[in-house]
Amino acid sequence: MLHATIIAKEPVPGKVKTRLCPPLSPPQAATVAAAALLETIEVVLPIAQRFGARPTLLFDGTPPSWIPSEFEVVPQRGEGLGERLAHGFCDLGPGVIVGMETPHRATGMGPALQAVGIDLDTIAMATDGGYWLIGLGTTSARNALGVFAGVPMSTSSTGFAQLRRLHALGRPVRVLEGARDLDTFDDLVSIVDSKRVGRLAEAARHAVEAVR
Repeated sequence: MLHATIIAKEPVPGKVKTRLCPPLSPPQAATVAAAALLETIEVVLPIAQRFGARPTLLFDGTPPSWIPSEFEVVPQRGEGLGERLAHGFCDLGPGVIVGMETPHRATGMGPALQAVGIDLDTIAMATDGGYWLIGLGTTSARNALGVFAGVPMSTSSTGFAQLRRLHALGRPVRVLEGARDLDTFDDLVSIVDSKRVGRLAEAARHAVEAVR
């Protein structure tokens, strides 16, 4: 069975969304992170159920009590993001992993699961140069360590470097719609300006209004 996974950190002040501080305080940043995670969970769960995939959290920390019981919680392993993604696929097998802060695009997990189900890999870029979704079919999941080893993370070219690695391994890749990530205060303001609705948008508005 494929997995539909969210990679996330426990929303603890001082440990999540630290690039929002300042102008946000660590508790404000943690509140934003919690809203993003919960909204992403609410989007991913019905998609996983529709496609017969295992809803999973690849988690760093202690899972909050509000995590739905349908989600399997798997601890992250490894030092950096690349290692944690690689070990996640090693532990879970073929499937799709999304970040916790793009719930407005998480519906893209459906097409990604369809692609992975026929042994295609898939990736969706983030505007900061990274990627917000990656899916590995059976072939790549078996070689997950090789998929991520040496790919620089958290740079302006991470997404394209990851795509080049998949192509270098001879893998067919379906590229899905990109999204703006949430790393900086400007990203938070962009959410407010977009007039989006949902838990993250509401938390973003409260945070921006408190600062201004």
